[in-house]
Amino acid sequence: MPDALPMFPLNAVLFPGVSVPLHVFEDRYRDLVQHLLLIEDPAERVFGSVAIREGYEVGDHGAQSLYRVGVRLQLSDAEENPDGSFDIVAVGRDRIQLDRLEATGSFPTGEVSERPEPTVEVPEELLERARATFTAYRAAVSELRPDPFAGALPRDPEYLSWTLSACAPLPLAERQQLLEAADAGERLALVNELFRAELRAMNVIPSLPATEVARTRWSPN
Repeated sequence: MPDALPMFPLNAVLFPGVSVPLHVFEDRYRDLVQHLLLIEDPAERVFGSVAIREGYEVGDHGAQSLYRVGVRLQLSDAEENPDGSFDIVAVGRDRIQLDRLEATGSFPTGEVSERPEPTVEVPEELLERARATFTAYRAAVSELRPDPFAGALPRDPEYLSWTLSACAPLPLAERQQLLEAADAGERLALVNELFRAELRAMNVIPSLPATEVARTRWSPN
């Protein structure tokens, strides 16, 4: 049966295992955060996010259409500012599918169903190739600016696939493709090709790639 979940659509694709900072200033999403903070058990302070296909995060018109596959997030930190806005940090827990969105309340809620990640055997050769390609990309970026990537890569194939997806300098539609990939093996193959293409482009026209997404910290929690 679908679960009811507070929803926070964003102009971004988020991934399980990745922590994301958000500045919450619009009234409906302030209400959402206040609702979560009233929940006694921190593990139950969860909400969903899907990427906005067309439209905007704020304003009267807002999102015109949404992707259906998104992420369930857990609120891990929240600080209220004097103007009533919040600065929060949330951590992606798992994939969800948005079946229906209800926007008539004080904040959006959605009927969601689980979109579990299947457990598959990922060939070691693919794991090593993906790690090596990312390491080369990281070194190339570090020649242009201080290393924007922090920490060592996870060993677990699933979390490795999410981490590399979060670090990849991709347009929204391609990031959504990675989120919806059938399993970790398919995702690693896709993201490896992306980093290879980025490296080839940097060799032809050395420039700073779009690494804003790399500022999002990865967390296995």
